[in-house]
Amino acid sequence: MNIVAIVGRPNVGKSTLFNRLTESRQAIVDETSGVTRDRQYGHSDWNGKHFSIIDTGGYVMGGDDEFEEEIRKQVGLAIDEADAILFVVDAREGLTAMDEDVADMLRRQPKPVFLAANKVDNSAQMSNLAEFYSLGLGDPFPIAGITGSGTGDLLDALVSDFDEGEEDQHGDLPRIAVVGRPNVGKSSFINMITGEHRSVVTPIAGTTRDSVYTHYNLFGFDFNFVDTAGLRRKNKVNEDLEFYSVMRSVRAIESSDMCILMLDASQGIEQQDLNIFSLIVRNHKGVVIVVNKWDLVQKETNTHRDFERTIRERIAPFDDVPIVFTSVVNKQRIYKVLEVARQVCEARSRRISTAELNERLLPIVKEQNPPPSVKGKWVKIKYITQLPTHYPQFVFFCNLPQYVRDPYRRFVENRIREMWDFHGVPMTIFFRAK
Repeated sequence: MNIVAIVGRPNVGKSTLFNRLTESRQAIVDETSGVTRDRQYGHSDWNGKHFSIIDTGGYVMGGDDEFEEEIRKQVGLAIDEADAILFVVDAREGLTAMDEDVADMLRRQPKPVFLAANKVDNSAQMSNLAEFYSLGLGDPFPIAGITGSGTGDLLDALVSDFDEGEEDQHGDLPRIAVVGRPNVGKSSFINMITGEHRSVVTPIAGTTRDSVYTHYNLFGFDFNFVDTAGLRRKNKVNEDLEFYSVMRSVRAIESSDMCILMLDASQGIEQQDLNIFSLIVRNHKGVVIVVNKWDLVQKETNTHRDFERTIRERIAPFDDVPIVFTSVVNKQRIYKVLEVARQVCEARSRRISTAELNERLLPIVKEQNPPPSVKGKWVKIKYITQLPTHYPQFVFFCNLPQYVRDPYRRFVENRIREMWDFHGVPMTIFFRAK
């Protein structure tokens, strides 16, 4: 599939155009300059030709933004990866020195460059385009990314030499969201396992803003990873940009198959970690807890055991969760995380036949450990089946479902987990009248 990189200085509307072409709201859009930092990938098609689009941060030389150098690296990687480049300028503000810096960089590489003059909302602004000819990149295409005006002509020219690309084939792969509080090492983890500088990494909490999607297909693993912004408590979120980042992270959890919840070993498990864990479980997603920065912890004989026990006590009653201790910077057990994540993904989609359920489980709940009597009433379970849903749900048909109490539900759930290995997967147990 052909790849198109959208580049330009900050605040010219690159993310708005990205959202327009991908027909999504994937990238955060705000009037603040420098919102986008990481490379953001999406898919589009025009006249039957499918292609990938990369949104990049604003390219700046000589500024005082502490993320400037990292963003330039991301832009450079996107240009290297792309087959064509969409250079976006702001027709309202006119030609600037930063536009000339970007144009100078683009003229030095051999790939086709298409100049898009954005924010042309009416015919009167067409006269502002003449000065962009001095960039030496051909005719500027007048567009309005927010409304889509003029994008048809731009896309006609853009895809004219593209091959008939196929649609994205990664849509059915397991989607794994990497979530946690700010600065626990989520982006470093994604960069380390992919071997790419895909996400900007700094010691500053809140570096990641958009949810960044990455296809991982190495060493027998085939996943779609989602790097998310750190989730802080609501009363700590006081900027619009951070609010949008948090919403993207929550949506990433909701649309994922499973989540890797990263903790900071040097800080232990905090209340916000428990809130994120609760959000994952409420959405019925598989979960693996990864304790990162384990190299920073002073260790004694039982440190590992005590730390894990504390986590399981805090996340109870659903404590049947894999816990992996890692150090991303030292590459310790990062591939163990992938092994466990694959096992959880497989468990979440596991289907147990009705015949097997009734053959193995029914004797236990009917004869060996039936529900205790309530008010002199005895519950008799007759039949068990698994529902055809996207996460494990089981129905027990019985004569008096209203008398089944929560302790017995947990007993049944634990037996199912033990017998069919649903480690790390939330499930729902129903008792219904036969």
